[in-house]
Amino acid sequence: MKQLRYPLFILCLTVLGSCSKKEDLVTIHTDFGDIQLILFDQTPLHKKNFLELVNRGFYDSLTFHRIIDGFMIQGGDPNSKDNDPFNDGLGGPGYTIPAEFRPSLTHVPGAVAAARQPDNVNPEKASSGSQFYIVENEQGTHQLDGSYTVFGQVIHGMDVVRKIAVQPKDSRNRPLKNIRMTMDVVKMAQSKITENYGYRFKE
Repeated sequence: MKQLRYPLFILCLTVLGSCSKKEDLVTIHTDFGDIQLILFDQTPLHKKNFLELVNRGFYDSLTFHRIIDGFMIQGGDPNSKDNDPFNDGLGGPGYTIPAEFRPSLTHVPGAVAAARQPDNVNPEKASSGSQFYIVENEQGTHQLDGSYTVFGQVIHGMDVVRKIAVQPKDSRNRPLKNIRMTMDVVKMAQSKITENYGYRFKE
């Protein structure tokens, strides 16, 4: 009997250990509903920076300033707080983040990726310090793989992403009415995220 208890005890510890691992669950609140996303450990620089900005309240009152139905929605520019719509998309926190391309992290539907300046002024493909986009296209946007860093994934609220993507906009793809956001983050066990949102983590 003693020999049977020992392996069972080890097995329980292993299972409980994997189930108790906690993730940072980020929620983007908008007037159209909430978007929940997780951030990838494989892109530690982007993950750390994004969480620091969320916890500082950096994103609160910023807008989704660029929306393209069938492609993506983009936000995170501090310029979108002011009354000048023509400087939206040009701002940031004053720094960039080195690219963290990972073959396993691609532009699938709901992928969260970092915006950046074009190659002619940014040959190293460094990411904006704050601007990000969410892939809305149902087939993904894989033409961007290896050129823009994917660092997170929407696990709930793609219906909200789609609602935002189809809002009326001007010729520069800027929404005619501001679509503001606030964000918060909580620690949640992987097992609870799977239970609540149906997202399954890779082993």
